[in-house]
Amino acid sequence: MMLTLDRGSDVPPFVQVREGLRSQVEAGYLEPGFRLPPVRVLAAELDLAANTVARAYKELEALGVVETRGRAGTFVTGRGVTRSLREAAATYAEAARSLGVSEAEALEAVRRALG
Repeated sequence: MMLTLDRGSDVPPFVQVREGLRSQVEAGYLEPGFRLPPVRVLAAELDLAANTVARAYKELEALGVVETRGRAGTFVTGRGVTRSLREAAATYAEAARSLGVSEAEALEAVRRALG
């Protein structure tokens, strides 16, 4: 994992960290399952406040790029999550069709399950 920051940039450091990590995941340099350094470790390496790195990690998690597993750490999910989600959706759609429910009913069932 290689991150560099442009201290003279108008782009906030948390955005630079977020986008640097996201681009490495998208390029395949950081594969699903890769454990990112702890927030404090990466912050120290980059000479940033821990909250800056924590914010980048939180935003990456919201984007589905990483997942935090409590004390186990933060791991790259990347494309694997997207693929798994598509597969689960296809399986659900097939099951809903076989039950004879309408699209609206199937979507409402998903909304209730997610709610």
